[in-house]
Amino acid sequence: MSQETFQLKRTLKTKALVLFGLAYLTPMVVLSIFGVISVATHGAAPAAYLVAMIAMLFTAHSYGRMAKAYPVSGSAYTYVRKTIQPHAGFMVGWAVLLDYLFLPMVIWLIGASYLGAQFPAVPKPVWILLFIGLTSVLNIVGIQVAERANTLLMAFQGLVIFFFALLSIRFIFQSDATGFNLDPFINDQSGPGFVVAGAAIAAYSFLGFDAVTTLTEETLEPEKRMPRAIFLIALIGGLIFIALAYLAQLVHPGYQFQDPDSAAMDLALKIGGTAFGAVFLAGLVLAQFASGIAAQASASRLLYAMGRDGVLPKKIFGRLSRFSTPAINVVISGAVGLIAIVMSVSTSTSFVNFGGFVAFASVNLGVIFYFFRQRQQGTKLNVFSYAIAPTIGAVVCIGLLTQLDGHAKTIGVIWLGIGVAVLAVVTKGFKRQPPEMSEV
Repeated sequence: MSQETFQLKRTLKTKALVLFGLAYLTPMVVLSIFGVISVATHGAAPAAYLVAMIAMLFTAHSYGRMAKAYPVSGSAYTYVRKTIQPHAGFMVGWAVLLDYLFLPMVIWLIGASYLGAQFPAVPKPVWILLFIGLTSVLNIVGIQVAERANTLLMAFQGLVIFFFALLSIRFIFQSDATGFNLDPFINDQSGPGFVVAGAAIAAYSFLGFDAVTTLTEETLEPEKRMPRAIFLIALIGGLIFIALAYLAQLVHPGYQFQDPDSAAMDLALKIGGTAFGAVFLAGLVLAQFASGIAAQASASRLLYAMGRDGVLPKKIFGRLSRFSTPAINVVISGAVGLIAIVMSVSTSTSFVNFGGFVAFASVNLGVIFYFFRQRQQGTKLNVFSYAIAPTIGAVVCIGLLTQLDGHAKTIGVIWLGIGVAVLAVVTKGFKRQPPEMSEV
């Protein structure tokens, strides 16, 4: 009897990949954390995004080299596992797991901050609990946001961003301000140290630009198209972030806000009045809600896969509820989200960025390892693409990691320590190969 081999159809081209990546980035995120970055940079938010974009472009270049070398669906975990060492790959996957656990919390906190600012009579913890409760129930019973609804949501976000930019430009021309200038990039109150600190937070907006690599097996000529798409996603996304941050900083020069966590709401009211303020709030909250559902679903299913594969205790993490969903893991993700009650947006984004910077730096290092391994085998590769650029990318990512909030670095180091302990257990004292972790 002959067996049929089913494979994913290769239909995607560069344009489709770029659109997918930009949608995954959720461009409105730049406005949701504008106040936090403006405060960190002392009024130079677009400069922070420029630095973050440069770092991401070097890293995107490295992801492209890996996608070309391994034209299968991959991730930071798989690339490091293949180029450096399986145990190192496990630790990168463990670091990225920190992103998955904390990302829903950050999303819920941002949404709650804006609702709390608009409805001060309702305490912010109440909004956080509502976000957690509603999204957790939806994820437990298995209700998913339809693809059409997500498409409409992205279109709505695009319209909100368009009108924010349009109204900002009108405000800048009609106000008594100095108009368009370079103060948002260079001013007397800011400086390189403040900008780099802000860039460490701004990198949160870029998290997920590499998600497109999971579509490698559905891409036509992935060796050519995937590297180009990854780079374009980081470049176009970065330019959008810089442009929006620039306009926002011109509308509100300086870095004094009543509440930095919800500063963009004040800007929306300033440029468009209560009508646009209501539309802006609706767009932001809907975006956070949909993102929260997806982020919590991803976290719970990753925990389930790790439990099923024996990386985490199967009796806890590898079980499904009567709804065929990992209910226990959904509850765990929701419990982690409760930390948002006592956290600021700045600190919470730093938690997420820790795992991201570890993964990004590791991919850059993986390209360097790949370069020297290929040279030993007699294959000549471009020195700039496979050695110099990845080195710059790794150094910049590690530098940004050192600029994160102190609490984030402490939690990150502790988390990595736990990962080493878990790795020691599952490999019987590092004597065996680590189990395959599901794509992270």
